[in-house]
Amino acid sequence: MSWSLWWALLGACLLISFTPGAGAVNTMTNALNVGFRRSIWGILGQQAALLIQLLIVAAGLGLVIARSPTAFDVIRYCGAAYLGYLGVRLILSPGQDGDLDVTDRSDESGVSMFVRGLWVNLLNPKAIVFLLAFIPGFVAADRDLPTQYGVIGLTIVAVDVTVMWLFFALLGRMFARVTSSPRSRRRLDVLFGLLFIGVGVMLALM
Repeated sequence: MSWSLWWALLGACLLISFTPGAGAVNTMTNALNVGFRRSIWGILGQQAALLIQLLIVAAGLGLVIARSPTAFDVIRYCGAAYLGYLGVRLILSPGQDGDLDVTDRSDESGVSMFVRGLWVNLLNPKAIVFLLAFIPGFVAADRDLPTQYGVIGLTIVAVDVTVMWLFFALLGRMFARVTSSPRSRRRLDVLFGLLFIGVGVMLALM
């Protein structure tokens, strides 16, 4: 891959990563609840999903999913239902001892956040369809395909980790700092819950 093509890839990846979606909401929620540093676990789960989706596209299975309305709809509705579940769970999370305080999730394990991040991104068939349309423009059929896909995968992951952690996670942490009261934190839980549900509805209706 030439440097000019790589710079184009980098610019496209930045635009994609800065576009708000389920991954951004998940990252901000984690940063709000467990802190900036530990939110990286959810981000790594999201990157694992991106790499799996890239492998699916590289193997040609993405084209099967894109051309099969049934397969696409199954993944789409499962993803929408999962996002809706996350949103409802966040909205209905009870306060400690029944008061207005939000449930303490600061001790959530890294594995739990990783798995949630994995499913948030993996159950999004739009990502596979997008990669099918996006990747061919950066792949030359007459050159080494594994190397090209490796460069593309590393670039996508590096950019997404940077944007998610140094922008969306910091944004979520900023919310935590300006909402010191239990009532304010509770309102943020409801807000992020509604955002999860909104993204799920968009996924279901797309």
